[in-house]
Amino acid sequence: MRIDVWSDVMCPLCYIGKTNLDTAIERFQHKGKVEVVYRPFQLFPNAPSGSGKNYYAWTAEIHGGGMTADYVREANKAVIELAEAVGLAYRLDTLIPSNTTDALRVALYAQEQGSAGVWMARVYKAYFTDSLNIGDQRTLAKLSEESGLDGQAVLHILSGDRYKDAVKQERQNGAKLGITGTPFYVFNDKYAVSGVRSSQAFLEILERVWREDHSLQMLEADSQDEVQSGLCGEKGCALE
Repeated sequence: MRIDVWSDVMCPLCYIGKTNLDTAIERFQHKGKVEVVYRPFQLFPNAPSGSGKNYYAWTAEIHGGGMTADYVREANKAVIELAEAVGLAYRLDTLIPSNTTDALRVALYAQEQGSAGVWMARVYKAYFTDSLNIGDQRTLAKLSEESGLDGQAVLHILSGDRYKDAVKQERQNGAKLGITGTPFYVFNDKYAVSGVRSSQAFLEILERVWREDHSLQMLEADSQDEVQSGLCGEKGCALE
């Protein structure tokens, strides 16, 4: 089973969603046959780094439309509680707001190295819990080393333009699928789920997708050779 996860590092619900999905996969009977592919869907490509503003004012600014910092603060209370319920400590008061382009570039590199899941968990924690500056390239290199990646390779990538176009292209690909927000999950290129789900809900989705993709589908030929013999007919042989 393949799960494509469209997300952005700046999305607080994405971290919760990843935590719940990981828990569900661990409980899934066929977890060894599940592949998770992380795909960047950058919500605000032009968001600034190093603005000096707190999370609430910065978020209100990039959303626009008259949104206020007080509104953002109030709206995130429920998100913080949701995070706490799954063991995540969100410290939005000390969070350092950053553009996520470079963090998503590293995510694409990590995906190639088979470490995207580890990377996403680490960079989410760095952003929402540890109050680290993920807009700083040396910070990202250090985090990448903690995720089992080559820190020097990451610095080399970030010093150039590698993966920049890929981050943009992934967003465009997601938009073509009708994605307008994160998190967004696609199972086997066939089933889509948007928004946060509990670990139990994810487990039920995994089991349903597995069952539907591994069940026998009865096919009917265009023409039938009718054979009637006692209890046997064109539909097969029935039990009394």
